Amino acid sequence: MVNVSIARRYARALLDVATEAGRAEAVSEQLTSFSSAVGQNRELADVLFNPAYSREQRARVVESLLKALGPVETVLANSMRLLVDRNRLGYLPDIARLYRDMVDAQAGRLRGHVTSAVPLPADTLQSLAGTLKQLTQRNVVLESRVDPSVLGGVAAQVGSTLYDGTLRTQLEQLRRELKQR
Repeated sequence: MVNVSIARRYARALLDVATEAGRAEAVSEQLTSFSSAVGQNRELADVLFNPAYSREQRARVVESLLKALGPVETVLANSMRLLVDRNRLGYLPDIARLYRDMVDAQAGRLRGHVTSAVPLPADTLQSLAGTLKQLTQRNVVLESRVDPSVLGGVAAQVGSTLYDGTLRTQLEQLRRELKQR
């Protein structure tokens, strides 16, 4: 199990340096891209996370990946090199997630998920984000998910709060009420 406190320290240090440079948002996007690239490629993840490969081999792979991503923020490139040097690349997914959460908190944003039976149009998502912004008093960034089992309606989770307006939930509630009678 990965120790989240270590990942949090690296994320916090990266945020401090990136904020000082005025590049926290750009670093967030690039770190997410870097972490996604590693997470989506099994062979790449094996080389970076497997201790059987030498530090020099992992460093070469990280440098190649940084070049493949295009112009990368110096702060991020240096952080990736530090993770290689300290054998901490295994923390990369947690560092990326925690860093994104810290940048969102710093910017006054919340992330949320919207689940519906069918894909929602962009204007509907924007309208829903506006409604959630009024409820939470913070900017809300929504990710859409499709789950046919909800039957209809929408469920939105923002932070730890769930706003459930799905047909499945309403039918379940009706079933419970009828059972009690």
